[in-house]
Amino acid sequence: MKPTDSEMEILQILWKEGESSVRNVHEQLNKKDVGYTSTLKLMQIMFEKGMVSRDATAKTHIYKAKLSKEQTQHQFLDKIIDTVYNGSTARLVMQALGNQRASKDEIDLIKEYLNNLENS
Repeated sequence: MKPTDSEMEILQILWKEGESSVRNVHEQLNKKDVGYTSTLKLMQIMFEKGMVSRDATAKTHIYKAKLSKEQTQHQFLDKIIDTVYNGSTARLVMQALGNQRASKDEIDLIKEYLNNLENS
């Protein structure tokens, strides 16, 4: 299951916090045009979809991400590679590095990773 953009924003908060109330998530979303009830409804839908778990033993329900960050990133990356780069991982990497956002340390890590892939 692929989260929507709004669901991804909530998941990002839950991955960072570990678990959180709707109020805390809503405050961190920092959206003036979205009301608390909209955040609550979206989190309830995410619960129904199985994206989050909910502890309802106390008055304030606490939500926690059920989807792992790594699993979700993998899903999105696969989709991007398939749809945007016609299945070419090399094109994705060259485009990402061509944007010149990688620091020298990041480039060194990438080189080390590639060397390890080549040697294994």
